[in-house]
Amino acid sequence: MTCYDRRDLGLLLLRLGTGGVLAAHGTQKLFGWFGGHGLEGTGQFMESVGYAPGKVSATAAGLAEAGGGALLALGLATPAAGAAAAGAMAGAAAVHLPNGFFAQEGGYEYAATLGLAAAGLAVTGPGRLSLDHALGHVVDRGWMVPVALGVTAAATALIVGARGRRVRRQAAGEQEALFEEFEGFEE
Repeated sequence: MTCYDRRDLGLLLLRLGTGGVLAAHGTQKLFGWFGGHGLEGTGQFMESVGYAPGKVSATAAGLAEAGGGALLALGLATPAAGAAAAGAMAGAAAVHLPNGFFAQEGGYEYAATLGLAAAGLAVTGPGRLSLDHALGHVVDRGWMVPVALGVTAAATALIVGARGRRVRRQAAGEQEALFEEFEGFEE
């Protein structure tokens, strides 16, 4: 086996692993498979963590994960697939950010790892053992990488920023309500 063959095999394994995990997570959101909660339950969760409307947010995250993951595993439209999955993981990481880095503490470690792997595949490309290669890279051109990552980064920044504002407003409202409860109470 030559070095070139080893690189292609390594990219295939990375695509299958990362894409498979992402696709499974997406189907949990979309269809309730693998112990997931489907669109209804995931939508309620998304709403509770500041992504509104919840069902639309669950659908978008599920499609980015399931679609992006499946396309990554196949090595098809790799720049767009990797960017979509990375964007979804950035949104997930934002939810876990207050808990620190490590997953056992509820941190963003897992989401960051999947997102970075997906973004790395978008940049590196799928290798020769892929549908992109078999189809002559018609949906895997060099110019597509910065476009896909740039558009996804901009959209993710807007969505995560709106969530952050929503969460801050909600936290401020809860503090005001708490103080209102004690206004009439004096010693």
